[in-house]
Amino acid sequence: MKLYDISQEVFSCAVFPGDPSPQKEVMLRISDSAVCNLTAFRMCAHNGTHVDAPYHFYDDGRTIDQVDLDRFIGYAYVAEHTGDVTASDAENILAAAKSADPRAAQRILVKGRATVTKGAAEVFAREKIRLFGNESQTVGPEDAPKEVHLIMLGAQIVLLEGIRLADVPEGVYILNAAPLNLGGCDGSPCRATLMEL
Repeated sequence: MKLYDISQEVFSCAVFPGDPSPQKEVMLRISDSAVCNLTAFRMCAHNGTHVDAPYHFYDDGRTIDQVDLDRFIGYAYVAEHTGDVTASDAENILAAAKSADPRAAQRILVKGRATVTKGAAEVFAREKIRLFGNESQTVGPEDAPKEVHLIMLGAQIVLLEGIRLADVPEGVYILNAAPLNLGGCDGSPCRATLMEL
């Protein structure tokens, strides 16, 4: 069994422009005669590899602790794409996923520098996929992410952003991108992994 860690390291991770970077504070050190090593940290829920809940863009949307865990865990399909993901691209990605394993078409991960367009978001929403993941810190255009988020989160699609897929071949995997149980929050960091079948 091969496991791929598709998460960023937290303290050196990419952050969305304007978001605060994670900070680490060493509270205790054994080397300073303390009983143990102890670390505190502070970070934005959307730093590095993370998931978005509907509450991120909908004031009445589900918070991360209210989203069913089975959306984050299960069969997934990795597709490679560079540039804008159009409606036609989205349909082709879904067709390839369904052909490889219909269960994998519920969770789509895009490898490469890809940006989801409104048309693609509408295709994924219409198909009622459970999760969409990409390598960027946002699924839509970085300078105007709201429209794509509204379409996909409005369709209850979990967004897994900031993953790293450079070493992962296209195909079917088992994804685990379970979030921290952060009550009332709009998103959460996660340690996303893919297991080769």
